[in-house]
Amino acid sequence: MQCPKCAYQNDPGNKFCGNCGSKLALLCPKCSSENPSDHKFCGECGTALHGAATTSVSGVKEKEDRPVRGGASGADSEVRHLTIMFCDLVGSTALSSSLDAEEFRLLVRDYQTTSENVISRFDGHIAQYLGAGLLVYFGYPVAHEDDAMRAVHSGLGIF
Repeated sequence: MQCPKCAYQNDPGNKFCGNCGSKLALLCPKCSSENPSDHKFCGECGTALHGAATTSVSGVKEKEDRPVRGGASGADSEVRHLTIMFCDLVGSTALSSSLDAEEFRLLVRDYQTTSENVISRFDGHIAQYLGAGLLVYFGYPVAHEDDAMRAVHSGLGIF
């Protein structure tokens, strides 16, 4: 069982977190009764507790396999797989010293526009512009089963 306070993976049956000492319990998804961490069924209504929320004395609730970090509530947070791509204009440092500032700006802007067009075709999300580089997420804000492949195709398209 994973502690909702510190995300430490505890042994099944522990009543308190071995890392931070928080009380561990399972909340029934049907009646919200608190059950011992080693129970498989709710002692109040008999509902299966597999995948039930864990709770600690801090009051933070989460799905057993989805830790909540950074103070976000379980309703506002989400765990998902992302493919992250960083692409950069090769030789941009040398180009910046050999070109006029305005020419370099136009070159970088053309590179960014071309990259944006390719990335949008594969449903990528540009998270940040870093000089002549781009930080791109695939799987955010919309997830696809083939986000890694989309990132590869996007990189090849930019190349």
